[in-house]
Amino acid sequence: MTTLKSISNAGSKMIRPSRIGKGGIITTNGTRFAAIDIGSNAVRLLLSEVFDTEIGPYFRKISLIRMPIRLGKDAFIQGGISNNNVERLVSTIEGFNHLINAYHPMDFQACATSAMRESSNGVKIKNRIKDQTGVDIRIISGEEEAKIIFANKPWNSMTDGGAWLYVDVGGGSTEIAIFSNNKTKSRSFNIGTIRLLEKLVKKSQWKEMKAWVKTHAPYFSHINAIGSGGNINKIIKMANHTDGKSITYKKMMKVKACLKPISYEDRIVTLGLKPDRADVIVPALKIYMSVMKWGGIENIGVPQIGLADGLVRLMYRRHIQPVVPKIAANA
Repeated sequence: MTTLKSISNAGSKMIRPSRIGKGGIITTNGTRFAAIDIGSNAVRLLLSEVFDTEIGPYFRKISLIRMPIRLGKDAFIQGGISNNNVERLVSTIEGFNHLINAYHPMDFQACATSAMRESSNGVKIKNRIKDQTGVDIRIISGEEEAKIIFANKPWNSMTDGGAWLYVDVGGGSTEIAIFSNNKTKSRSFNIGTIRLLEKLVKKSQWKEMKAWVKTHAPYFSHINAIGSGGNINKIIKMANHTDGKSITYKKMMKVKACLKPISYEDRIVTLGLKPDRADVIVPALKIYMSVMKWGGIENIGVPQIGLADGLVRLMYRRHIQPVVPKIAANA
């Protein structure tokens, strides 16, 4: 019988995120940024610090705070966020704002994704939070969400003739991007873990996502994959991978096979999963594995990044990264 403990990382390929090299840090103090990600299953605050090095910026997570508020269930089923969750959200943002003020970042941004953009009272909630806390939330489209997540660019090299497929699975949507030869193609699909859990995803939506992946992935002789989202980070830990950075399709099959027969309560008590993770992890596995299967991908790297990390990188580029002046053609 296969158990979670028996799943090893033998033969898996490690994909390393960029890090400080021989050049070392050339600034004594990093520049601070903060980002709030209001998702469908949780609200996150990232406090980050960026150091300029001889080989480029080094991004360091100082703290990541996660508050489990399932806005997606309200938005996707009832069409609006309940009063109870509105109060919890406002209190959470108020608390996060105090932490941000204490942290003194150069800049910070707050973004809300599919639950808030599909909620009938999303704009009303946004305005109340702005009036009560001073935090100005941007409710972003699926396309912008994909671009922000893709701004992370966690790879450190490209395979000749190949490409990178980046998939981020959230509670309300899945963002997929393909990068090759400095060109990007991306798409957001309304297929998320909460929607699957509540049986809100139609077969036609699966077919649409499958068609997109199978249309764009086969153009490359080799394609690597990177996955982000809280669920795949947990899947890696459950598979007992020693590198903690990648997992094969076969190992994901084993994790799924072990999880499916275990009850929701036992996933919490026996496996130690959080209550708001225990029910969505299997739907998340289905999404990741489907994309990998359609793209002919055997291994997926997990650099543990997400929307908040993308926001920090975009803020850094806007405030810090030097702009190279354009030189006239006839100069």
